[in-house]
Amino acid sequence: MYVVVNAGMSADGKLSDRTRSQVALSCEDDFERVDRLRAETDAILVGVGTVLADDPSLTVKDDRLRAEEGNPVRVVLDSSARTPVDASVLDGEAETVVAVTDETSGDSLDAPRERTTVVELPGDDGRVDLHALLDELSRRGVEHLMVEGGGETIASFLSAGVVDEVRVYVAPVFVGGRESPTLVDGEGFVEYVEATVNEVKPLGEGVVLRYIIE
Repeated sequence: MYVVVNAGMSADGKLSDRTRSQVALSCEDDFERVDRLRAETDAILVGVGTVLADDPSLTVKDDRLRAEEGNPVRVVLDSSARTPVDASVLDGEAETVVAVTDETSGDSLDAPRERTTVVELPGDDGRVDLHALLDELSRRGVEHLMVEGGGETIASFLSAGVVDEVRVYVAPVFVGGRESPTLVDGEGFVEYVEATVNEVKPLGEGVVLRYIIE
């Protein structure tokens, strides 16, 4: 499976401010870029933290693109089944898969099972094993996966060594704040993840960086 991380961040690497509320960092040109990427991919994945903070729909917005390509499968990485039943990813507009660990309480799975597909996978220190998740998605026909965040989820994918490339829109704004979430959060890497800059492309008021992970 080919895995692409895509995100928008500030010039100092922040996904949001210290309140962790949704912040408009992308420009209109970048919204169109992301919409095309969504239309071209088989599945889009976010962590449950992004669902709780931003309530994204993860669907293709352009009517023409959606008519031609359809919506990708939406995947929520949700170890303990915290996805709200009224979340936009459960609106029925596209297939949704909620990935939990096989240690998750049965009662907590009742609500999401009424609205979507819940897959129980092996856990690794209380988190869904990403290799098991990719195997499951592959069995479901996913060949191209886009990971949209947040920072903890991106860090876990990079740590697992399953990311092929990273595309980032960098907005010309500095957010600051030691508590502000960054593109790659988590505990940090003992061995750094190395990448090669493949493309630098001005877009709107910002720039898109494309990295190939080695």
